[in-house]
Amino acid sequence: MSVVEAIILGIIQGLTEFLPVSSSGHLELAQALFGNQNNAEGNLLFTIVVHGATALATLAVFRADLWSIVRGLFQFTNNESAQFSLRIVLSMIPAALVGYFFEDTISSQFFGNTLLVGLMLWITAGLLYIADKPTQNRANLSLSNAWWIGIAQAFAILPGISRSGATIAISLLLGVARDRAARFSFLMVVPLIFGSMAKKILDGGLEQEVLSISPLLAGFVAAFFSGYLGCRWMIALVKRSQLRYFAYYCALVGTIALVTSLL
Repeated sequence: MSVVEAIILGIIQGLTEFLPVSSSGHLELAQALFGNQNNAEGNLLFTIVVHGATALATLAVFRADLWSIVRGLFQFTNNESAQFSLRIVLSMIPAALVGYFFEDTISSQFFGNTLLVGLMLWITAGLLYIADKPTQNRANLSLSNAWWIGIAQAFAILPGISRSGATIAISLLLGVARDRAARFSFLMVVPLIFGSMAKKILDGGLEQEVLSISPLLAGFVAAFFSGYLGCRWMIALVKRSQLRYFAYYCALVGTIALVTSLL
């Protein structure tokens, strides 16, 4: 992998992690275009690096919120920070279970499968289109809502299902206020990203020498800064009810992926 390819993939990861267009799906398509499908270990290492960069970008954007959540975890009073922390933990359970037991199987079965990516992007498009209604979302984030949002996040393990798109769409369909939906969607994934990275590293399946430091560093920097901008941009877009444009985009890219896979 060249430095230029790493920067392109890093930007794709950074933007699509927060924009509702599926980061995993776009990385699969981009790696297919670059001809990197056969270099599984190198792709795995690079994926861990750029996912770590986007997680750090989330920490940078929500640093004040995260500090409040950390304090809430160590408080036993019924305050807002403690309640929000509890909802974060609850939402992590479905995705954590699916990731722990099925992530390796799904990755091995669907790696480089542009047909599946295309189909899942169409599902993402449908969710975004349905959820983007001009309604007044004012509901609080209940424990029940947090659980169903977590279920949506678990399905995002499939390449082409946008994690942020699925979680935000389900939040809006449940009536959660738009600013709360975006904030919760981005914060709930941070522990899972670091947990997934730790699992892959502890499994010992990485070959550090597959990729040199230059493309890894370039991809990390590109993913961090594009992720930071993408996160702030997405918060503003959710508040302005503009998800339908991403639905059109996902449908277009999904169609291209389907046509490409059938040629």
